[in-house]
Amino acid sequence: MRRHMGKPILLSTWAFGRIANAAGWPVLLRGGKAIDAVERACVAVESDPNVDSVGIGGTPDASGKITLDGSIMLSPEKSAGVACISNYAHPVSIARKVMEKTPHKLLVCEGAEQFAAANGFKKEKLMTKEALEWWKKWKADPKRHGFHRSSLHREQQAVRRKIAKVHDTVGVLGIDRTGTLAGACSTSGWAFKLAGRVGDSPIIGAGLYVDPKVGAAVATGKGELMMGVCATFLAVERMRMGDSPKEAIRAVLERVDSSYKLEKKQQCALIVLRADGQWSCGGLIKGFSLAVSTDEGTQLADAQLVFGN
Repeated sequence: MRRHMGKPILLSTWAFGRIANAAGWPVLLRGGKAIDAVERACVAVESDPNVDSVGIGGTPDASGKITLDGSIMLSPEKSAGVACISNYAHPVSIARKVMEKTPHKLLVCEGAEQFAAANGFKKEKLMTKEALEWWKKWKADPKRHGFHRSSLHREQQAVRRKIAKVHDTVGVLGIDRTGTLAGACSTSGWAFKLAGRVGDSPIIGAGLYVDPKVGAAVATGKGELMMGVCATFLAVERMRMGDSPKEAIRAVLERVDSSYKLEKKQQCALIVLRADGQWSCGGLIKGFSLAVSTDEGTQLADAQLVFGN
């Protein structure tokens, strides 16, 4: 496959991907490294308390605690994730240190936080007034106690529609001017999840996968769907076998559809970026969007593929 050279690109999930790209794209524009761009992109979203599914102000779990997951990747060898972080706002940056300083692929809970402290990360308060009030309302209403097993409550759906930048995992893929690929993703996980639940985002091959010779993929939506089929690994492997990015996404969504009894409105969405710069995005259902930055500027784009349409 011809290696992409000279034309950087940055792709970030959902409408709040514009926040990510505003921070990450200048890195690529001035000739910086893809790994730095994707990290800065995620940090910007993690730092925004108005994004209620990532970083500060993320969604609490069923016990009322916010826990964060994230990963970063250059290659199968150079990759790592962290999970169940509750006192630090930037799991992607911690994951990068794990990747660079240890032979490990995943650190969790107290061990991950001890590692963060030892590497100079400062503790931050994740809970905001808005996040706490949201959890209290959910806790007070018995109808919401099964939230981690069902679709969003109508009131929460209305809030999410009103605030366009609020949604789900921030996943970022990029290529720099040398043709180097990198990816990262960060999340607070499923709203009101069972305490201790970890989704796809910190798991290499589920929420994120990068093979420098082939391409990269990042996923968002219900993590359990991606974890069960190794969604991002499968997408990259499909490209290795000759699929276009769009064909690779379709193959993953077909696998999800054939592997699960899907509930209405369950989303599994992916961005797939080939090493030559060709990309695509798609999901099980309508609504997925991403921010795209190239030398021609930044724009918000809808999914190119909606499964079943």
